[in-house]
Amino acid sequence: MDNLVNQLKSTALSVGEMFTPVLKESKFKETGVLTPEEFVVAGDHLVHHCPTWQWSRAIDAKHTKEYLPENKQFLITKHVPCYRRCSQMHYDSNLEKIIKEDGDNGDAQDEWVDTHHFAPETTQKVEHADVVEKAPVSNADDDDDDEGPPMDMDSFIASGGLEEEDPNRYIAPIAKPETQNSTSGDNIVRTRTYDLHITYDKYYQVPRLWLIGYDENKQLLKEEQMNEDFSEDHANKTITIENHPFLNIHMASIHPCRHAEVMKRLIEQLADNGKELGVHQYLLVFLKFVQAVIPTIEYDYTRSIQL
Repeated sequence: MDNLVNQLKSTALSVGEMFTPVLKESKFKETGVLTPEEFVVAGDHLVHHCPTWQWSRAIDAKHTKEYLPENKQFLITKHVPCYRRCSQMHYDSNLEKIIKEDGDNGDAQDEWVDTHHFAPETTQKVEHADVVEKAPVSNADDDDDDEGPPMDMDSFIASGGLEEEDPNRYIAPIAKPETQNSTSGDNIVRTRTYDLHITYDKYYQVPRLWLIGYDENKQLLKEEQMNEDFSEDHANKTITIENHPFLNIHMASIHPCRHAEVMKRLIEQLADNGKELGVHQYLLVFLKFVQAVIPTIEYDYTRSIQL
C-alpha cells in the first residue's frame, strides 16, 4: 500500500513539475532553494573537491533538461561501499534525546542528525576488487580516540563547520559483518556497493539523491534488501522507489520535500553566529545531512567546509 501511495505521489509531482516554471532569481538565502545555475555551481565545486563525483549526461536526448547544460544533467559516484546493515549498528542513546528535544521544541521529530559507524577492520579483505581500487578507504578507526557525541544541526553550526578529520560520531556496531572464510582461512567482508546520483528537482528547487545497490556478486539488490541499508525511520517514507528522471530506471530516492527547510535553518543559524554559507558549498552540506538516512553507505569523503 505504501508503495502504491508513493507511486501516486510521484506521478502527481511529475505532473506538477511540468507546470512549475524554472527558478530564475536566487532565493538561496531566503528559502534555501537553488536555481539550476546555482545547482551547477555547487556541482562543479563538489566535483573539484571530491573527484569521486562526476557530471553525467542523460541516457537519451529526450530526457535532457534544457535548463541544465547538456553535459551536466546530474552528478554520479559509483562503487560506494556499504559494509554493514543498519540493524547491525548501535545508536547512542543521546541520539534519541536530541530528536525528542527537537520534537518538544515544536520542530519535526525526524530532524536530520549525522550518524556514522565503524567500517570493518583494515585487516579484513573486501570482496570487490574494483571497490578497493576506486573507492576511498574510511579512516574511522584512526579517529577512535577522539570521538565525541553525535552532532545535531546546532552542534554543526557551533563548531564552525566540519573539521578536516570529520568530528561526526562514529558508532561501533554491535554485530560483526557477514563474512565467509577463504581457502587460506582469511575473513572476507561481504560488501555491498551503491551507485549514487544527485539530480536537480525542478518542483522543489533543491538537489535530490538517488541510489541503486549491488550485492557482493554485482547483482542488483531488491527493494527489501536495499531497505536493510536505510534508516528504519526513513525506509518507505523518506526513501521511496521512483523513476529516475534521466535514466528511465527505478531507483531508491530520498524525498526532497524538507531539504530547503533544513538548509534555510542552517543559513539562518550561521548568520546569527556571524558566518555565511556560500551557494557553492550547498552539495557538501547536503551530503552531510542526508547521511542520517543512509548511515552505512560510506560515500562521505567530502573535504573540510570552511565557513
